[in-house]
Amino acid sequence: MLPHTALVLAFSILLSLPVIVILGPTVLTQSHLHLPFSPQDELDDLSLFTLASTFHHHAPPQHKPSRIFQFSYQTKPKPKIAFLFLTNTDLHFAPIWNLFFHDQPTNLYNIYIHKDPSVNLTRPVEGVFKNRFIPSKKTARASPTLISATRRLLAHALLDDPDNAYFALLSQHCIPLHSFPYVYRSLFFSTTFDSPGLTRPTQTHRSFIEILTHAPRLWNRYIARGRFAMLPEVKYEDFRVGSQFFTLTRPHALLVVRDRALWRKFRSPCYKKDECYPEEHYFPTLLSMMDPEGCTNYTLTHVNWTGTKGGHPYTYKPQEVSVELISRLRESNFSESYLFARKFTPDCLQPLLWNFSEDRRICS
Repeated sequence: MLPHTALVLAFSILLSLPVIVILGPTVLTQSHLHLPFSPQDELDDLSLFTLASTFHHHAPPQHKPSRIFQFSYQTKPKPKIAFLFLTNTDLHFAPIWNLFFHDQPTNLYNIYIHKDPSVNLTRPVEGVFKNRFIPSKKTARASPTLISATRRLLAHALLDDPDNAYFALLSQHCIPLHSFPYVYRSLFFSTTFDSPGLTRPTQTHRSFIEILTHAPRLWNRYIARGRFAMLPEVKYEDFRVGSQFFTLTRPHALLVVRDRALWRKFRSPCYKKDECYPEEHYFPTLLSMMDPEGCTNYTLTHVNWTGTKGGHPYTYKPQEVSVELISRLRESNFSESYLFARKFTPDCLQPLLWNFSEDRRICS
């Protein structure tokens, strides 16, 4: 009996190996990995997002399949740009942004800052960033906390001002490449800005978000939580990747804070950490699934991905800063110009300020 029992046991273990290989990642995700935020944080966000989803003073009427935003729906004549800053360090380039907004009408823009409360940060005591911090939660790289922080920024901006019509997500490493009047005219009044070689229909606007259907190791990114973890809501053919930084229209900002189904998938922790960048997957996938025609599929923030290390883009040093560099960073194959750029070391501040003073496209 003993040899027979041992044989049966060995055969059972052999048969179970494929099941372990297939289901193991899912079991690990559910049993041994923990969500990077507390249930209370999740409840707080849910209350905020629900409020932002339902409390808006004048929303566009019901859309057809595409949610291309028509600003003529707005009841007030001057739509605003909401600049959303996501940071876990000091705002090193605040003087550049102060220059960017200098003498500009405050009824044309708003600023909101999400600061990781677990890090020490010197809050600006003057300038446009003063008193612009929203209630924030802890964030961590390559985790769904960055999705939550972005949705938090969008929700606060939606609630704060019904005239916020575009929502530009930026980091503390971002700088402007043009003057505020140029950015404002490009987003709201240019008839060709988001349609190279074509004429955009009057008063129709799309979101500027990078959405890529093909990217290196896309399959590995898709199964980072487990082979079947994203199903049935997100099939592999629906999975997208793109830049973390974007500029969304108000209808798309509302769409993001209203989402529940895809968030339940993307909030799950990954067991393949080197393949998991949820903030680069969630927003492109959601908007591609919900409203592909309402998106340009490219971002307005220039990023140099040559010579990258550990998933970080190329970082410019002070000796590289010049008027010529700024001109090159503006060049784009998708729109008339990039409006923002990253990533710069903090000691680039003075060289950038000097070169901006030489470039009237920033100061005027």
